[in-house]
Amino acid sequence: MADIIIKNAYVLTMDPEAGDLKQGTVVVEDGKITEIGESTGESADTVIDAKGSVLMPGLVNTHTHAGMTLFRGYADDLQLAEWLQEHIWPAEAQLQASDVYAGTLLACLEMIRSGTTSFADMYFFMDETAKAVEEAGLRAALSHGMIELWNEEKGAADLKEGKRFVREWKGAASGRITPMYGPHAPNTCSQEFLTKVREEADKDGVGIHIHVLETEAELNEMKGRYGKCSVNMLEDIGFFGPDVLAAHCVWLSDGDIEILRKRGVNVSHNAVSNMKLASGIAPIHKMLDKGVNVTLGTDGCASNNNLDIFGEMKTAALLHKVNTFDPTVLPARKVLEMATVNGAKVIDPETGMLKVGKKADMILVDMKKPHLTPCFDVPSHLVYSVNGCDVRTTIADGKVLMDNYKVLALDEEKVIEEARKAAEALVDRVNA
Repeated sequence: MADIIIKNAYVLTMDPEAGDLKQGTVVVEDGKITEIGESTGESADTVIDAKGSVLMPGLVNTHTHAGMTLFRGYADDLQLAEWLQEHIWPAEAQLQASDVYAGTLLACLEMIRSGTTSFADMYFFMDETAKAVEEAGLRAALSHGMIELWNEEKGAADLKEGKRFVREWKGAASGRITPMYGPHAPNTCSQEFLTKVREEADKDGVGIHIHVLETEAELNEMKGRYGKCSVNMLEDIGFFGPDVLAAHCVWLSDGDIEILRKRGVNVSHNAVSNMKLASGIAPIHKMLDKGVNVTLGTDGCASNNNLDIFGEMKTAALLHKVNTFDPTVLPARKVLEMATVNGAKVIDPETGMLKVGKKADMILVDMKKPHLTPCFDVPSHLVYSVNGCDVRTTIADGKVLMDNYKVLALDEEKVIEEARKAAEALVDRVNA
């Protein structure tokens, strides 16, 4: 007997070899997809009638700071330097481990509700983040954020903590947690420190998550410090490889893009955050044209202010159309690839598409809504019309985390209340 059968769904496989099924059935057993077809003779413990819904791979958020849900709306519409130096950094200085746990549980709840089944996270108190991920049932690539600031003692302590986290959590939560190293950025970490991080990542066989060229200020700072931009500096020290996840990548030259392509670097495009902080517009269409693996991220809730990858898809598609004056740039199915298949390459390549043998990370999108009627083109609707609130069922690793809008993995009311209390207490400490 199977664990789950989902029937009568429009099956958007994201598998270029298989195509989609207008009315199909998917069977799940032991956390993996065992059958995809028009019908099945199997019986199952859980049978979901998905009539009027689209079954698709779970979404992948490749760059966020989950604990920062507590800062949602805390300091908006400010210049980046003022936002960071006068608001975010002072607040983060008051963070406690329990805050990050509460904030991450809230983030996991939001992601379950909006269809994200995997995410990449860099922050502090990462044991608490990992515990929340384990509890919520999601899949995540987690890294302890290391900000060395040319301070050898601080760098050594950060690297020690990063190593401990990687080695303690590797393969945890039945393989749902993938630890990475998380040097913050080339303008907050020295060349020597970044070289050490590369060496440790190689020893442990894990990837690296880093911010790269988010702002023009970083570009100018790096040119002043090294006489070259961040990408060239990282290339010169042998930092890049297919295990590197580079967030933002806004201020890239054509030469930078070629380096990323040559080294197989994965890029996380954070359109909403880059717009909100007025950081600039990443040359995504150029990267895609060159064959760079471009994925989607939300960044933290302090600069977005939500974790809705459906919203991120629409924003990214529209932003690059108007930026290039070309409505054919980033068509809907390409954006869906960025949010599923491409993101899965970073966190777990055994996810990202609906295919026999792949892990069962999938969502049901309820199409029986006024704003989704009529529907002539499913991929188009998923990008331009759907929002996270239209997700009715979320499944990760073959476990139903939300069924027909009811969250099963977490106590929703408790998570929201605990996060609210933690956020209010945190702000009280900041203002004391």
